[in-house]
Amino acid sequence: MPSAAKNKSELLGGASHIPPDEIIFGCSPAMSAVHKRLERICNTNVPVLMCGDAGTGKETVARWMHCRSPYKSGQFVKVNCAAIPGSLLESELFGYEKGAFTGAHASKPGRVEFADHGTLFLDEIADLDMALQSKLLHFVQDGTFSRIGGESEKFVEARIICSSNRDLEREIEAGRFRADLYYRISVFQVKLPKLSERRQDVSALAQYFRGLYQKQFAKECDPIAPETLNYLQNLHWPGNVRELSNCIARYVLIGQDAFTIEPSPKKALMSTVSGSAATRGLPLRNIAKEAIRELERNVILEALRTNQWNRRKTAQALKISYRALIYKIRDAGLVSRRGVVV
Repeated sequence: MPSAAKNKSELLGGASHIPPDEIIFGCSPAMSAVHKRLERICNTNVPVLMCGDAGTGKETVARWMHCRSPYKSGQFVKVNCAAIPGSLLESELFGYEKGAFTGAHASKPGRVEFADHGTLFLDEIADLDMALQSKLLHFVQDGTFSRIGGESEKFVEARIICSSNRDLEREIEAGRFRADLYYRISVFQVKLPKLSERRQDVSALAQYFRGLYQKQFAKECDPIAPETLNYLQNLHWPGNVRELSNCIARYVLIGQDAFTIEPSPKKALMSTVSGSAATRGLPLRNIAKEAIRELERNVILEALRTNQWNRRKTAQALKISYRALIYKIRDAGLVSRRGVVV
């Protein structure tokens, strides 16, 4: 593929592979609810705002929506608002005319124009500066805009999907985001859950990523053992689906050693305190108890894995009685449906 054609393909999002519905939405109640909500508006043109932590799959869901929308024959155009410097983002979005500024030797269309009769995905929209938010508001309202240095207005019909891992209402309160733009882009709003809130889906996701990376790397690897899948299901995953994907990529490349890379106890404790939804709004004493319990749970899991899931050897390694270990395993919920340690 020629360089110019390749760059344009990358700009337009290419023909990125979209996982099947059962992988994207899984079987957890949280994602099933998201699936049902999105199915109601796929065939409409209402702007959608997707919220959720980094790595929860916002872009994948946006592409899924595009493929089920009236604009599926058009392009899916992604703009990462956090990755492009503010001084360049306006020209990337809306394009410019010849002579608009020094170095503008020819006219250039922006990504908004490439999205005509397609989908415009504005990733991390909270990173837009206030001046550009104003111009975007005008475009969202009536579909018209002007290139930088241009005198005439252009019209584009496109579906707009935005994403943010920040709370935009708090950004509005802090004076960093326009309230009128927020109400325009959030006609329909959906929040994607963390991976730790949909643990039932970890096993299927891991198996899917294994097949995907075997093809990508042209490398065969052993199936992921059931005990390893159970181990993965019980990890915290602060990086969400993206972190799991990277973990399985390492597994395909280096094997079982990929699962020995664990955060330090201090880091695990801090991520539990700051990231666990179960601890938010609780008194400090309760938060500390939850964090310690989660850390102990992770230590037991690692010890079980190191000792090939032999509970007696694990108890010896942890310097506690076998009976105490069994109690802690049950207390932490580390028991599978068959009643064996997971």
